[in-house]
Amino acid sequence: MELYPLKFTPIFKYRIWGGSKLKTALNKEYTEANIGESWEISDVSGDETRVENGFLKGKTLKEITRQFKGDFVGENVYQNFGEDFPLLIKFIDAETPLSIQVHPSNEIAKERHDSFGKNEMWYVMQADENAELIVGFDEEINKESYKKHLDNNTILNVMHHEYVSEGDTFYIPTGRVHAIGAGVLLAEIQQTSDITYRIYDYDRVDAKTGEKRELHNELAIDVIDFKVYDSYKTSYELKTNVSNKLVHSPYFKTNILSIKGKVKKDYSNIDSFVIYICVEGVLNIIHNDETYFLSQGETIMFPSSISTLELNASDSAKILEVYF
Repeated sequence: MELYPLKFTPIFKYRIWGGSKLKTALNKEYTEANIGESWEISDVSGDETRVENGFLKGKTLKEITRQFKGDFVGENVYQNFGEDFPLLIKFIDAETPLSIQVHPSNEIAKERHDSFGKNEMWYVMQADENAELIVGFDEEINKESYKKHLDNNTILNVMHHEYVSEGDTFYIPTGRVHAIGAGVLLAEIQQTSDITYRIYDYDRVDAKTGEKRELHNELAIDVIDFKVYDSYKTSYELKTNVSNKLVHSPYFKTNILSIKGKVKKDYSNIDSFVIYICVEGVLNIIHNDETYFLSQGETIMFPSSISTLELNASDSAKILEVYF
């Protein structure tokens, strides 16, 4: 059987800081309160998303990779990762701030948790007035002064706060402290990992457990990058109907396309699967005379064996184009 564009059934995650925008802005369907994350494409153990269309309906990424190998993920990806899918795609809605956190590198994550590290990026889809992200430090500190700030509850004073709006993009390498602020809705692309070291959580009590959430400062202190950088936000061009570079890292490559009318895409030179994340508007995708619809808040994956697509946006649409 021939591989085809795949949509997956998302997995919804309760979070202490979750809101309702995944439902109201992105038309996700769920009944629980405080849903903070929609896992769109996931191979995390215990949280594997399953295909919702075509003859592969009900299959996980691992099951499809086992069957189709490089035709599904790309020969290079298969040689490097085997049946482990390398990326995790999410939408995140923060009604209140996330904890200040940091993620370990591949090497430390492997040693401590037998896991990948967690390099990631954010693309802001909507932000309330004065909503902010916290990324990195504004003041040069070291381990000793960092510990003092934690003890004194002043750690937020030395971190870099940035007001954000739709389209703002940030790359978060391992070791960079970060947090999503209240009122931000974003798309997140990351390595397949759920390893997070929480370092500050506003002394909150989780309504579900009645407890404060665990902090991981002993684990975190050895992985934090204390260096101050000139800028934390990614700058990019946005030309119509072409792939504009957003973030190209060793762990994933992401471009943004602003589509108006018809566009033909040729992926024959890319030895990888391709994922589209629709961040604005509505898009028709034609492959083998079949039409697939993609609207804001939806994600679709194209196996490596698919080399050509035709895109059509009657008004306009924006998508993130992700591959390895």
